Amino acid sequence: MERFELDLERIYNIIKDKNCKKVGLQFPEGMKRQSIATSRAIEEKTGANVVISGNPCFGACDIDTMLAGRVDTLFHFGHAGMGKHENVVFIEARSNIDVMPAVRAALPLLKAAKIGLVTTVQHVHKLDEVCRFLKEHGKDCVIGKGDLRVVYPGQVLGCNFTAARVDCEEYLYIGSGFFHPLGVAIATGKRVIAADPYLNQAVEVAPEKFLRKRSGYIARAMDAKVFGIIVSTKSGQNRMELALELKNNARKHGREGFIIMMDLVTPEQLLAFKADAYVNTACPRITIDDAERFHAPVLTPREFEIVLGERKWENMEMDEIVEEDTRKAFIP
Repeated sequence: MERFELDLERIYNIIKDKNCKKVGLQFPEGMKRQSIATSRAIEEKTGANVVISGNPCFGACDIDTMLAGRVDTLFHFGHAGMGKHENVVFIEARSNIDVMPAVRAALPLLKAAKIGLVTTVQHVHKLDEVCRFLKEHGKDCVIGKGDLRVVYPGQVLGCNFTAARVDCEEYLYIGSGFFHPLGVAIATGKRVIAADPYLNQAVEVAPEKFLRKRSGYIARAMDAKVFGIIVSTKSGQNRMELALELKNNARKHGREGFIIMMDLVTPEQLLAFKADAYVNTACPRITIDDAERFHAPVLTPREFEIVLGERKWENMEMDEIVEEDTRKAFIP
């Protein structure tokens, strides 16, 4: 059974060194079941009072700033650090699951000699092992260094694929789900094999069906006159400058754009507004994951450019939040 390794000793030491009396704990949705046991252990070991965040958490971009302002230190679990926060400590969660069965399943699907390796923070510590295995089977490995939003080589986020922009012929993604490898495929235009260590299987990612669906939403928004431009209040998702730019572009093309700032973007919340379509500058995954639940088309900023005629259909891209272009690559 998979287990996430949490460095509780580090937490105990930080609490004691800082003489914290009240600490906060913030967990992503998949780890909330560990919150009470972790809270109990911290209180018994340190004597500090613990407050657990009950709000949804979608990544390192989504710090519970309200709780952080009411405790001495907030421990944010499961994600690598992002941004600057005075009293927030990121506690990464590394998976102990064996990724090699999935990598072996992927080997026959890898056609090229030069492979780019990408994964999420839960499995970045396994990339060296994967690279050694691939080299033993005649493959060269390239692991990219992403921009300032990315902590580890080879790490991709739901909003950032800069670590995948390396000199390679195709990619091997290690992790569950299709959003990340799909993003890599669209961002790079190259073939991607996704190796799922939870299912011990590997498949080639096919972005064509996804792109057709997105084209449908763009087509539905072509006649829209009034656009709601969504801006997030979350610490690592706020793109107000982009929203203002989109609003001005809408006006230039005879459309109306109204900026709507919100914390949690859900289909239910947008029901109250009477826009013909929306443009999402918050977490890019909102547009994709909940697309079918929204009552009106919700576009990415790049898709909005297509509606306005500023970008061609065939040049559609995944929406990314990029902080600085410092991309490099190294071969371990």
